Amino acid sequence: MFIATLLTNPAKTKLDPALVENLRNAWGGGDAVWLSADEAAEFTLAEQPGNQWDVWQDLQDLGVDLIVQPLAGRRKKMLLADMDSTMIQQECIDELAAEAGIGERVAEITARAMNGELDFEGALLERVGLLKGLPEAIIEKVLAERITFMPGGKALLATMKANGGYAALVSGGFTAFTAKVAAELGFDENHANTLIVEDGALNGDVGRPILGKQAKVDQLERITAKLGLSEADVIAVGDGANDLGMLGRAGSGVALHAKPSVAAQCDIRINHGDLTALLFLQGYARADFAA
Repeated sequence: MFIATLLTNPAKTKLDPALVENLRNAWGGGDAVWLSADEAAEFTLAEQPGNQWDVWQDLQDLGVDLIVQPLAGRRKKMLLADMDSTMIQQECIDELAAEAGIGERVAEITARAMNGELDFEGALLERVGLLKGLPEAIIEKVLAERITFMPGGKALLATMKANGGYAALVSGGFTAFTAKVAAELGFDENHANTLIVEDGALNGDVGRPILGKQAKVDQLERITAKLGLSEADVIAVGDGANDLGMLGRAGSGVALHAKPSVAAQCDIRINHGDLTALLFLQGYARADFAA
């Protein structure tokens, strides 16, 4: 048995009941259940539709996300999340670079790395090297003035934890940012790279080993083993090429507003909804949200 979920960003597009009914009828689905008025609905399916991705593309053009997944086991016990452009709306290294006056140069490298065009570790070291000499105090300034949370993050964390879930933030960014984001949103643990500071300024390097694509997979393995969970119990979310390893291994791997080359390798793609989409995918209605 499968379940189809349709959702939107209601601030931009209302989910049309007629659209839901037409698709349900075309696919021979069960009765539609509305998880949130104007925003999210679902219906069961006996089998996975052969034209799923053609319909997905048509709905993308209408501002609607479509996900078809197995019904059994869709509610997860653990969240594993990327930080930059996932739990926050920015790339922290790009914001540091903007303060240093080299924002465009660093942002270009970041975009290419997240799209999988550059080796992650090499690109990270190149960008951090460009920040050499930046006062450590700039980090707090960026956190206070430039970093904003992705909509839906607090509801996602609060609801999963209220239902016994565990949450880990695993980022190729920096601990100075993940510690603040994790504390604010309620993550149980966080892991990232460490910017090395000497005499009150960044020295242009990071601590070793570097946390990249494989390290995210390693954390998935370590945390699930620690908790006695299987990888099928995990919902992972990210947007960049260095997230593909954990997205592919998790029971549900969600490409959130991801780079096209990344989204193309994931079966769950959220381009219009926010982080609450991860709750709708698990069958939570908005009335069930803890925050």
